[in-house]
Formats: sequence, C-alpha cells, structure tokens
Amino acid sequence: MEVDFFVRGSVIGFSIAAPVGPIGILCVQRTLNQGTLYGFVSGLGAATADGCYGLIAAFSLTAALSILSGIRIWFSLIGGLYLVYLGIKAFRAVPESKHNSAKHSGLVSSYISTYFLTLTNPMTVLSFAAIFAGFGLGKTGGNYTAAGVLVTGVFIGSAIWWFILSAVTGLIRQRFTPSHLRWVNRISGCIIIGFGLYVLAGLSH
Repeated sequence: MEVDFFVRGSVIGFSIAAPVGPIGILCVQRTLNQGTLYGFVSGLGAATADGCYGLIAAFSLTAALSILSGIRIWFSLIGGLYLVYLGIKAFRAVPESKHNSAKHSGLVSSYISTYFLTLTNPMTVLSFAAIFAGFGLGKTGGNYTAAGVLVTGVFIGSAIWWFILSAVTGLIRQRFTPSHLRWVNRISGCIIIGFGLYVLAGLSH
C-alpha cells in the first residue's frame, strides 16, 4: 500500500510541476546564467512548497482549505507583486562567468525565492485537492505513515521534473554567449513580469 501511495504521489508531484509557468522560466533563466545547480536548487524550493500543500490535501484539512480560499486575494497580491519583482530582477541580471562556483548564500536565496513564490499561490493546494480526489486519495484516514509516504512521493516527483529541466538546460548552456544570455534575461524577465501583472489583474474580478 505504501508503495502505491508513493508512486501516485510521485505522479501527482511531477504533473503539478511540469506545466510551464513563471517558476519554470525562472529556473531556466537561473540555470543559463548561474549553472545547473542554481536551477535545480530553485526547483527544489518549489518542490518543497508542493510537498507542504500536498500534506494539507492528503489530510483533507477542510479548515485549512477554507482559510486559504478566504485569503486567496492577499496571497495573489503578494505573489503577483513578488513575480513582478523577480521579473525585474531577471531582466536586469548580469550574466555570471561560467567558471564561477556557486555561493552558498546565492543558493539559499534561489531556494527561498521559489519556495515563497509557490507558497503564495493558493491555487496549488486546490489543484492538489482536486487531483488527490481524482486519484482516490482525498483522505488518508488519519494514517500518518500513508500521508508521509504520499507527500514524500509528491516531493520526489516534483524534484525529478526540476532536475530534468535544469539538467537539459545545463547541457545547452555552453552554447550561449554573454550577449545571448542578456537577451535570455530580458525576455524571461518580461515573461515573468507578465505573469505577475496577469495575477494582479485578476484581483479586480
């Protein structure tokens, strides 16, 4: 039974992470500019947030879901503004030397930024709740072991996607010149800003 929960959790984590969005673009941009490790660690931040929301969905915490739905507008406001900030930062980023080693503080910042960004999207937990219900995993019946295995699977599945994305992007990184990277930064920055403005525009509806 635990193996089944793990496999299902992995599939859910991978499917939630895979669609292209602002975090995917951010991870690609960081991988091209700073290296595969930066991109992967950024993805792990998102995977951790996925695991947190997966835990809520696994236990069908109705009260938590209700609270998240109630404060969605504030989460969207914070998340939208933060996306605009990250987009501006990406647009203005100066490509680093490919021979520079990753700094610990930079890796921590990369991890925290995507963790926070994913956490401020209440739609993530609602998506998990819907998918869990579709898989027949809406409730774990208070079984902490089953819930733990399930959430571990979600994290691993999400992390696998981010590893694939950063690894593939890292393989083509050597083909990019500093001039190419500057354009990557500008284009990705504009796209991320666009996502942020879209989120903020949705607050008026």
